Formats: sequence, structure tokens, C-alpha cells
Amino acid sequence: MKAYKVFNSDWKCRDMQYEVGKEFTANGKIVPCKNGLHACLKLADCFSYYSFDPNNKVAEVDVLGVAVEEDSKIATDRMLIVKEITWQEVLEMVNTGNGCTGYRNSGYRNSGDLNSGNLNSGNWNSGDRNSGNRNSGNRNSGNRNSGNRNSGYLNSGDRNSGDWNSGNRNSGYLNSKTPADCLIFNKKAKFSDWDKADKPDFFWFDLTVWVSHDTATESERTEYAKEIETCGGFLKTLGYKEAFKLSYANASQEDRDKVKNLPNWDADVFFEISGIRVE
Repeated sequence: MKAYKVFNSDWKCRDMQYEVGKEFTANGKIVPCKNGLHACLKLADCFSYYSFDPNNKVAEVDVLGVAVEEDSKIATDRMLIVKEITWQEVLEMVNTGNGCTGYRNSGYRNSGDLNSGNLNSGNWNSGDRNSGNRNSGNRNSGNRNSGNRNSGYLNSGDRNSGDWNSGNRNSGYLNSKTPADCLIFNKKAKFSDWDKADKPDFFWFDLTVWVSHDTATESERTEYAKEIETCGGFLKTLGYKEAFKLSYANASQEDRDKVKNLPNWDADVFFEISGIRVE
């Protein structure tokens, strides 16, 4: 029976030394988690018991003797270590998406775990470009948001910065209504003023960017050597102001100039928020 097993970097598991190409045995009654040689029928299930670490060794094994299954694992009294599985092969086998360096991702270029969206650096996201965790919306930096562009927690509406809001544009807590008034550059205004304003495109940016081998710095090539080797690059999470500045730098002059026509424009407040000095 074919199965998979993960070991420490020295090919040890539970103080037993293993080696590729050799057969190993266990004595006594086989009881999962108590006695026997353990493996999983699905490779992804192995990482419920071992950390998802490229320094660990991974192998295909053959269960030859008694086989006792429990949950996602199997215990046996005879096991052959068939061959080592490289980390690149591991990533391809546990992820159904492309260019993923995390675990059980079905999207594209995710560096976290259990993401079904794209370009997520957090975990359990089903939306796109989230840096937080358990978001089903898009571009959230907080956690457990089902709306879009939220920076708070447990919001089901859109553009909330507070917590537990089901309405839209709330910065407080446990609100179900959308307020009529807002502050723009620290001064009172109507949301209608903001809706009518011609807003710059550079206001919409991502906190995660894909860095290829060719554009990575020398230090990044060293730090992310494994990701670059297996995927050709890595997903980098930027700080808020760093991402804001990058978006501004890549914008056209026409788009940059739009910011000065926003309601209540204040260059000092904008600099405080974004780190961008607009003259």
C-alpha cells in the first residue's frame, strides 16, 4: 500500500533513524499514535502532524504489514522507505493552485495556507489579495471579513475599519446602518461628496506583490532561496505606506494630480496617512 511519511531533517521520526531504500519493522500490538510505524495515505495529511517546513524530509513509503487506520493516518508493523520526495514535488502535490509556497492552496501564488483565492499571504482566505486570515472578500488586511477592503474584524459589509459591522463604511463597532456623514482629511463632509469625487486610481493598491528572481535583491534571493528555486519568485507583504508609495510612484502624473482635487484636500494629512509628500 503506497503512503507518505515526513521526517526530521536528519531522517529521524520518534527517535528512530530511517533511510531511503530500507525496510523497517515494529514489534507488539499496532495501535495508531501509540505503537507502530506511521504514515498517511494522502501527503497533505502528513502536515497535520509535522510542520510544513522545507527542512523536513518527505518520502513515499510502502506499507507492507498489518495496517491500522485512524483518522487521516495509518500505523503498520512493516514499512519500506521507497524514495525521497523533493520539496518542489511536495508543493505540487499538496497544492492544486500554481506558484504556491504554502499548504493546501487552490488559488494562485499564495504564500499562506489553505487559501482558495489568489495572491493571499494570510491563511484560510477564499478571496483575493488578502493579508489577513479567514477572509472571503478581497483586499482585506484584517481577519474574518466577508466584504471588500476591510481593515477591521468580523465585518460582513464593505469598507469598514471597525469591528463586527454589517453595514458599510463604519469605523465603529456593531453597526448595521451606513452613516450619511464622514470625515475627509479630518474635516466633516458628506459621503455623497466623496462618491462624486474623481478619485486617483493609485488609491487602490495591494499589500502583497509578486517578486520574481530577476527583480529580487541579493538579500531577498538568500532569504527566499527555497521559494525562488521552486516557484521562480516569492510573495512579499508590504507595509501600508510602502505599498501606498509604490502605487503612487507607478501612477501617471494625471492620476497623481487628482488627489489635490479631493474634498477638503490637505497635503499634511495626506502625508501623515500615506508618507507621500504632494506639493
